[in-house]
Amino acid sequence: MSKSLWLASTSIYRRALLEKLTTQFQIAKPEVDETPLNSETAEQLVLRLSAAKAQAVAMQLTSAADGALVIGSDQVAVFNGQILGKPHTEERAFAQLRSFSGQEIQFLTGLSVTDTLTNRTETILDRFIVHFRELTDAEIHSYIKREQPLNCAGSFKSEGLGITLFERLEGDDPNSLIGLPLIKLHAMLKRAGVDLLLQGI
Repeated sequence: MSKSLWLASTSIYRRALLEKLTTQFQIAKPEVDETPLNSETAEQLVLRLSAAKAQAVAMQLTSAADGALVIGSDQVAVFNGQILGKPHTEERAFAQLRSFSGQEIQFLTGLSVTDTLTNRTETILDRFIVHFRELTDAEIHSYIKREQPLNCAGSFKSEGLGITLFERLEGDDPNSLIGLPLIKLHAMLKRAGVDLLLQGI
């Protein structure tokens, strides 16, 4: 792999996901204002921010002689047309989870790859739907006490005990739920000239 690989994220979850494919990458924090624009849809928001993150880090790597591929990603969870926020309190977490009982949440992930040699950015949108089972108040209280998901959008951690709240998952790639659709990412990197499956051969 002649081009270096960069992840424009400090998320420990995205880092762990990318490590499923390769450990030969570096991390940089993108300096991007994530404030939604007026009248911007959830889809437009994640597409714009994923590209902005990748491009922000790519601008710092223009001296890379062989070029670099920079991965940017952004995700929101949407319920009844509204982007979910972090609850910050147990009371709000309970209210959020109670409203999800028997309902579905859509996760929208923007994924971008910027090539520093060509300055080209490819961006895609990945959709993943979580169907919640019918939850009792006791189950919700117990979940919140055990996992304390107060800084998680939607009040649950799908990579942890939150999986017990679901009835079924609907999507192409379960990794997308945690924030990085690896199936689509591999295809995008391959189109950009890096096949991680052949790395090291």
